[in-house]
Amino acid sequence: MTANPIRERLSGIGACVFDAYGTLLDVRSATGRLAAELGGKAELVGGLWRTKQLEYTWLLSLMGHRRDFWQVTRDALDHAFGVAGLDDDALKEKLMRRYLSLDAYPDVAPVLAELRSRGLTTAILSNGTPDMLASGVESAGIAGYLDAVLSVEEVGVYKPHRSVYQLACDRFGLDRGQICFVSSNGWDVAGAASFGFQTVWLNRFDAERERLPGTPALVLGGLADLSGSIDRG
Repeated sequence: MTANPIRERLSGIGACVFDAYGTLLDVRSATGRLAAELGGKAELVGGLWRTKQLEYTWLLSLMGHRRDFWQVTRDALDHAFGVAGLDDDALKEKLMRRYLSLDAYPDVAPVLAELRSRGLTTAILSNGTPDMLASGVESAGIAGYLDAVLSVEEVGVYKPHRSVYQLACDRFGLDRGQICFVSSNGWDVAGAASFGFQTVWLNRFDAERERLPGTPALVLGGLADLSGSIDRG
């Protein structure tokens, strides 16, 4: 896995704010744990589920419709099952419940603990509903490493709307440039960088970069090097 840093370090940082799904929590673990029941279609369903989940958030925001992330996640799963030719409501319910207890990546807890030990504020800023996020961080065992868990439900629109990123500034009383924002989603990094955060693209799977405004300040293949790349403000 290749990391291609654009800058060596981030400076003047007061808080490290993380995306949740795909960044701290492994969205693939839901279908992975139930792969046998999906009959060889785990990869297809998992990929479609995640793709449609994100697409629906963008489209709903553009259309001005309100639908929370739990419903969006269910709608995306319905679509994925339809494409895969699956008709099993009980299995869908199992997958939805599994989404409330996704596995954290192994590097998450150690890095959050290290950041906290250095006096940095740590938080999640996510599309997830408060209930989804509370369940997710508790089951992943990382709740004690976070100062705040922020949901888009506070502003009623999904990322990458600027009002979502403003939530972190308002909560911590920090300027945009004092916040390090970390996401595995290139589009999310582009939105946060355009807003004015110092951004880290956590490119865990060596994905191709997005052709969007807003360049990441740093690109990492994993979280292990994050703390050493940050200077406190």
